[in-house]
Amino acid sequence: MRKISFLSLIMFVLCSVLVTAQTPASSQPLEMADKMRSNGMIYVVVGCLVIILVGLLVYLITIDRKVTRVEKEIEENKNK
Repeated sequence: MRKISFLSLIMFVLCSVLVTAQTPASSQPLEMADKMRSNGMIYVVVGCLVIILVGLLVYLITIDRKVTRVEKEIEENKNK
């Protein structure tokens, strides 16, 4: 068991070294990001991401409430 965990640790370390981000040949920042910042479009992207994440959070909260309600109903039916 120790061999497997040790080998998997080595594999993950080697994979993380190979997958690290590379710097571009010219050390200039990305042009797309500069254009989006200068046009104010980066705020649209951030806004869309926030809307999506808030929507997912609300969806998860409503599902949790529904599941909790169903669990309480099942528990009440068991006790009867």
